[in-house]
Amino acid sequence: MVMRWNATLPQASNYVQITNDGQPKIGPLLTDGLRLYFTEGSQNHRTLMQVAAPGGESTALTNPLETPHLLDIAPNRSDLMIGLGEPPNPALWMVSLPANGLRRMGDVQAEDATWFPDGREFAYVRGKDLYRARNDGAEGRKLATFPGIPSWPRWSPDGSRLRVTVTDSINGFSSLWEVSADGEMPQPILAGWNRVPSECCGSWTPDGGYFVFQATRDGKTEIWAIRERRVLAFSSSQPVRLTAGQMNSLAPMVSQNGKKLYVIGEQLRGELVRYDARSGGFVACLAGISAEFVDFSRDGKWVTYVSFPDRILWRSRIDGTERLQLTAPPVQATMPRWSPDGKRIAYFDAAPGKPWEIYLISAEGGKSQPLLNEPRNQMDPNWSPDGNSVIFSYFPLFDRVPPEKLGVYMVDLRTRNVKKLPGSDGLWVPRWSSDGFHVVARSADSQSLMLFDFATQTWSELAKDVYVVPVNWSADGRSVVYVRRGAQPAILRVAIADRKVEEIVSLGDLRQTGFRGAIWTGLTPDDSPMFLRDTGTQEIYALDLQMR
Repeated sequence: MVMRWNATLPQASNYVQITNDGQPKIGPLLTDGLRLYFTEGSQNHRTLMQVAAPGGESTALTNPLETPHLLDIAPNRSDLMIGLGEPPNPALWMVSLPANGLRRMGDVQAEDATWFPDGREFAYVRGKDLYRARNDGAEGRKLATFPGIPSWPRWSPDGSRLRVTVTDSINGFSSLWEVSADGEMPQPILAGWNRVPSECCGSWTPDGGYFVFQATRDGKTEIWAIRERRVLAFSSSQPVRLTAGQMNSLAPMVSQNGKKLYVIGEQLRGELVRYDARSGGFVACLAGISAEFVDFSRDGKWVTYVSFPDRILWRSRIDGTERLQLTAPPVQATMPRWSPDGKRIAYFDAAPGKPWEIYLISAEGGKSQPLLNEPRNQMDPNWSPDGNSVIFSYFPLFDRVPPEKLGVYMVDLRTRNVKKLPGSDGLWVPRWSSDGFHVVARSADSQSLMLFDFATQTWSELAKDVYVVPVNWSADGRSVVYVRRGAQPAILRVAIADRKVEEIVSLGDLRQTGFRGAIWTGLTPDDSPMFLRDTGTQEIYALDLQMR
């Protein structure tokens, strides 16, 4: 899109940094006119924060709720709406300002929500459905069903319509949709505007004259605005870009007087580190490159990884020499794995616009070959010890398949025949042990680790009652290393023989980063945990806004 200056177009200028605490920020940004409210931390450890609108020291809102999701601020600017708990059943709470008193909003369970402009009702999201209820949670009724997962609902100032971000459940696209207050005619508002739909997180200016949102184009996320028609529902012009800086701009919010635009400014960067048991600390790994999904060849001489944030697949010697680029945009390589003979690398492409697909590529470069040809989201390939088979699973959040339809699948590379491991219904993210005796996989809710024994062809529970995420086998195949998330994040090891769990190291407040905010953890050849430490920046900025 060619931008030309026009006196009638809205403009944003004069960046002023509001926060300076170096902590990651999570939208939305909300304001009562005097202060800005936001969430700080990670998706697994969050804190409600506040800062004076002109800028200053950020301080936490004291309350007993653990890892809250900030959702909206009441029209009277005296209550924050928050969600507590993980999808699909978070409870809605109100936090009164400035005393920080708490109360439940009835028995409603919702993944996102927003107040109606008069404060008497609110809209909320469950699954693919949008509902409307009284502010005490009573008299809930469904308004609309969307073709994907709705989030970030926002009412127009006059209460006549509501817009949401809809994420496609197959390819991960996000787009803006509008529905009337009575639920009629939900439809996209910018169909065809962006080659790869990635619009999200929008809200109206207080006077209803514009709708501002974020969108990604050519790998850069900026803030855009649509001028609103006064009579018809949809905008009368193409979006106008408001920001154009070196950093990404996220989660836009316009001040109550319409003169300021607040955004989260983001610069992505990471440092690869490993845990050093002798010192009890974290030290640079592979010279501290900004890379994740690191995997070492069986002989320990080679490494493959995905650079962050550009998502390019590389391989090199472990000293960094003989570095070779294996993929290029628009491919977004994820979870590469060396074949046992060191000649090939398996990975999956998580680029938007198509289902995730597993590929095999020569370690010397060349054209990637698909493992299978099917329109489903394949993920997480792992090699058999003899190199003749690859196991994988599907991605339940995009496919939205029932848990019983999940499973661990094995592809014979000689025949391309596919079979499902017996008893693996409801399991995903498999890992094959290096000795070939076992496969470990996660339950659909990620609360349990399950172990498959090839000798007995049976599954048993290896660990439970933890939110497990990355999983890795030790080099000798006798234990599994995984990460516990939540209030006490740590890297744990569970032994196969006696199922004894031990803590390797507490992660505490250590900041991690990675692909789409997911947290990857790997192992070096000597079983030292490694991950990508967040060295990027996320701060809140204010821009002068002129809306004509």
